[in-house]
Amino acid sequence: MGNSASIDIARIEAAVRELLAAIGEDPARAGLSETPQRFAQAYAEFFAGLAVDPQVHLTETVGVDADTSELVLVRDIQFRSICEHHLLPFIGVAHLAYLPGDRIVGLGRLPRVVDTLSSRPQLQERLTEEIADALQTGLAPRGVLVVLDAVHSCVSARGTRQTGSSTVTMASRGELREPAARAEIMALIGAAGE
Repeated sequence: MGNSASIDIARIEAAVRELLAAIGEDPARAGLSETPQRFAQAYAEFFAGLAVDPQVHLTETVGVDADTSELVLVRDIQFRSICEHHLLPFIGVAHLAYLPGDRIVGLGRLPRVVDTLSSRPQLQERLTEEIADALQTGLAPRGVLVVLDAVHSCVSARGTRQTGSSTVTMASRGELREPAARAEIMALIGAAGE
């Protein structure tokens, strides 16, 4: 999964120089002369997840007794991604919950899954589903719930310019598809802000 090709920094720099010229700017002027390099380095970081399989973060697990394993919830995982429609960032928090099957993973691995999948050209709806699928595949839990809450630059900085709005998406698998189970977790997620 992912693109094994490396990011072509020189090609990005050339494209940014052309973009600057296309808007009527001089790419060689003092304030812009380093912009193509800075932009290319930023994009290399933004899209670093293209070359990484998120499953690599879920390989080192610990066996547990599935009959006694309760919910695992990691709230407020900060993420940023780039909307593939406008190539503008969306920034938010992810909340990941799973009911362990017979294994768990170190808690620090869950933000890495989010970071890997968000470091690609994305749609928030697809990102939510991809995170849920990665957890389902990598951990074989009894249930998964993923909730993302993000602010999109394409909504806040252009078009309708809705600076106070955010978008919430949810994906569930297994036992956590049940409305009562989801409601309990949503209450726990909401308790983070109290």
